[in-house]
Amino acid sequence: MLILASGSPRRAELLKQLQVEFRQLPLDVDESQLKQEDPVDYVVRLARKKAQAGRQQAGHVDPVLGADTVVVCQGQMMGKPANKTEFTQMFRLLSGATHQVMTAVALHTDTGLQHRLVITQVSFKVLSNEEIDWYWQTGEPKDKAGGYGIQGLAGRFVTHIKGSYSAVVGLPLYETCELLKENQVL
Repeated sequence: MLILASGSPRRAELLKQLQVEFRQLPLDVDESQLKQEDPVDYVVRLARKKAQAGRQQAGHVDPVLGADTVVVCQGQMMGKPANKTEFTQMFRLLSGATHQVMTAVALHTDTGLQHRLVITQVSFKVLSNEEIDWYWQTGEPKDKAGGYGIQGLAGRFVTHIKGSYSAVVGLPLYETCELLKENQVL
């Protein structure tokens, strides 16, 4: 049985769409960025680290899927906002701009550890201070990279997307499916 090394309900819902039997294994992994680490290396390293940690915790028997998502705008990497001030700074950068959402997915099996990276361009409308404040008050931004969930209330801010919608939500379905097929998990 596949193990999803994540407690994310969004990733679990997406994985269900692939009709693969799996169980979730929430992990506590250090997500600190390394010095001089660029966003691509960071998100790939974390996805791989989560798959490795899940495989170790599960006893090296079942295949383990790990994933991570980061938002990059104007060269700044945005994780989950720690507080309203950090969120407001993030959203002022995102306002009226196009940013990148990078999602890496990694699969650890008996034959090794493989990963895929998906980069999607997302454009936001110009946001008023009232809209930014309203969105924070909804509570939705607090556990999401870049402070927003495209599948939720923030979808109203998105003017354009180029790339994988499911990757922006947190799990690129096409790439995940191909990775599972290549490793005979699906």
